Amino acid sequence: MSHVDDAPWYAGITSYQWLVLLIASLGWIFDVFEGQIFVASMRDAMPNLLDVVADDPAVRRWNDWAFGSFLLGGALGGVLFGMVSDRIGRSKTMIVTILFYSVFTCVTAFAQAPWHMVILRFFVAMGVGGEWAVASAMVAEVMPTRSRPIMSSIFHGSSVFGTLLAAAAGAYVVGNPALGSSAWRWGFAIGVLPALLTIWVRWKLREPEKWVKARELADQADQPDSGRILELFHGPNLRNTIVGVSLSSIGLVTFWGGHIYGKNALLRDAETKALQTENVELSPPTNESHRTSYQEARKAALTKHRTSIKRAEMLSMVLNSIGGGLGLVLFGTISNRIGRKGAFIFYHIAAFVMMLLLFKVLIAHGVAAIWLALTLPLFGFFTVGLHAGYAVYFPELYPTRLRGTGAGFCFNMGRLATAAAFFGFGALAATEQYKDYVIPENKALILAPLFLLGAAIVFAARETRGEDLPD
Repeated sequence: MSHVDDAPWYAGITSYQWLVLLIASLGWIFDVFEGQIFVASMRDAMPNLLDVVADDPAVRRWNDWAFGSFLLGGALGGVLFGMVSDRIGRSKTMIVTILFYSVFTCVTAFAQAPWHMVILRFFVAMGVGGEWAVASAMVAEVMPTRSRPIMSSIFHGSSVFGTLLAAAAGAYVVGNPALGSSAWRWGFAIGVLPALLTIWVRWKLREPEKWVKARELADQADQPDSGRILELFHGPNLRNTIVGVSLSSIGLVTFWGGHIYGKNALLRDAETKALQTENVELSPPTNESHRTSYQEARKAALTKHRTSIKRAEMLSMVLNSIGGGLGLVLFGTISNRIGRKGAFIFYHIAAFVMMLLLFKVLIAHGVAAIWLALTLPLFGFFTVGLHAGYAVYFPELYPTRLRGTGAGFCFNMGRLATAAAFFGFGALAATEQYKDYVIPENKALILAPLFLLGAAIVFAARETRGEDLPD
């Protein structure tokens, strides 16, 4: 059923609905922080655990495995906690997921070996994946039809603050020379703070009326149970599930394999300047006997300028995230104008162009830092902005008794494809023949055409603009 409502999207929003948006967004902000704090510290934590320089192939290999583990955990947690939320309620499940990612991020501060990091990232991600599934369903269920896409976009767009918090922690905690080479541990230790949010969740949030009614119906003997995952593959749900999983797979693979390396734009520039300042050649010598002395000189130069390099890396994250946040927030408005399908196609095609521009043209040709800084917000706008579509679109595809399960499954099953890609990159990093394929800029270019595939898949999707949530 469709409605024509000319009132502004914010008209009639109650104080409780704003509160739901605030609490759900805070959970998502801290959710993203727990994921991005690893991104902000991966060039510090793994080298410290391995006792090697940041550019060592072993660091890239272990970081790829940690990414893969994180994505697997997110897939499991998203599906599991999505099903749980359909059965026991959104607010109760949100408490469990926030505690999950907070506690295990803090425990990561005590890791003593690379494999500890890999395993702990799995458990952190279970909470991360689960929280998104629960919060996105809850926001969709408490908002009026007119306001839902905007509020869902604001919810997902709040993730930028999580990235900014991680960038700040990277610059001023992980990159703080006064804390020594183990400063990264403090970055993970502060990850326990979001656990305090669960007190507010327990105190203020009640279950959405849509969920309560669906639960009452499910309790009747002749009604199907809530959260039955097999229902996602029957009838009209099958088409929705295939499209949803395909879109999230493309979005997540390109995010973790391309978008996040936007932070390398100013990083490479800062490293080049540091080497030039210390009169160290930019490329290793061809003479094998000089390689060891070159590596020692390079390590010394980069260590001496570690703080400025770290802050350049974090500045890239900030610029990337500011553009990404704007792209996320505006997705709802754009999708109201040109439809959910039109918005997805627009974002995917533009993201493909921006990926090529940044990695194939600007970084590859060593342009001035100012041009990189100006490009990064636009790069972030499209490459991450399309993710708001998942929060807007996926809850609209399923009835209330399957909403957490369906949205969580679609979004988090995409993590499996991404995990497979990163475990593959991790294996390639261990080989001499294919090691260049796992250099971040090369990863991004290899994955960029997936955006075009995403635009093509959208044509098979169902348009939901202006429709009420299915009961």
